[in-house]
Amino acid sequence: MEFVKVNQFDNLEMSYICDFSGGFISRSYNLFSQIELTDLNKFILEKSVFGTPIFKMGNGGNKIMLISGIHGNELPPQIASLKIMNELLGCEMSNTLYFIPFAAPKSSMNIERTFNEMDLNRSTHIKNSLSNLILHAALELEIDFVGDFHSTSQNSNPGFESIFSSKSPSPESYLIANYISRDVGSEIISFDFAGSSYKGAVEDVCNLKGIPSVTCEVLSPFGNVARGSVEKSLSQMKSFLNYFGI
Repeated sequence: MEFVKVNQFDNLEMSYICDFSGGFISRSYNLFSQIELTDLNKFILEKSVFGTPIFKMGNGGNKIMLISGIHGNELPPQIASLKIMNELLGCEMSNTLYFIPFAAPKSSMNIERTFNEMDLNRSTHIKNSLSNLILHAALELEIDFVGDFHSTSQNSNPGFESIFSSKSPSPESYLIANYISRDVGSEIISFDFAGSSYKGAVEDVCNLKGIPSVTCEVLSPFGNVARGSVEKSLSQMKSFLNYFGI
């Protein structure tokens, strides 16, 4: 995977996971209306038309990936991802951060849970699915840790603010979840072995591949942004990074 420097922004590079997933985020009123149109955000929205962009900040130390938008109808973490990118842009850092703010821009545009009728958080193990391509990018880039950020509605699974993790085969998954839980109060949902409950979640497959990973959920109706949900997702992201001293 080749990254190119984005000349108008300090310390920012970008590449694409794929070129078949693009969408016009501006067509999604509930999402677009919550996005501050900074120069960086306008750039990200423009690039999301052509596929799934991935952005890189920093160089050296741990390689850490933050993902949002695996489910296009889960809006708060996608907005929070843009906020944290804007906060970190141009900052000196001793680690390397990779951001995928819109995993499936087409699904975000349409406020759809699935991408081409496939649930990306049940198909990471399926060859050439979009989430499988994200996994392979993480492996190619030798990512050390992954945070996958979601939102959940009250009548869905899990239906409350939480952090998914597992204790094996990547035990640091649970340590990260425990840190975030103590820091921001999100409830831990932990499994003894990754993927033991269901197959194909990004977090589980990463853990099975030896990349300690967590899934962070905030509470918000699907397709909408509940009051305080963006701020809560942002606090989960910051706590995830704080675990690594960022």
